[in-house]
Amino acid sequence: MLHRKIYQLCCDGREVCVFLRDQQRWIERARITDIEGDLVTLRYETEEEDEVCSWEEMVRLESIGAVTQKLASVPRGNVEPLLTEDCPEAERIRNRFTDSNPE
Repeated sequence: MLHRKIYQLCCDGREVCVFLRDQQRWIERARITDIEGDLVTLRYETEEEDEVCSWEEMVRLESIGAVTQKLASVPRGNVEPLLTEDCPEAERIRNRFTDSNPE
């Protein structure tokens, strides 16, 4: 089951956070770039002092304890949220009760 989900995330190219059980650490903002057998290849970046480091790490499928992904984010501060009227017509969610009502 986990193998199929990781494969799906690899195909989607989404950014994920991966918890490695054997090392008891999280790898944040990673992309799953390849799956070969029981090896999963992760790419991610870290910021250390004044430099950004890019990493590619291969981990065994059995060492992955959890995979999370961000679904949405909202900026903090004095930002006006977008309202339905600001959304393009094609992306609006219709109220199924008013659309299906013939009256």
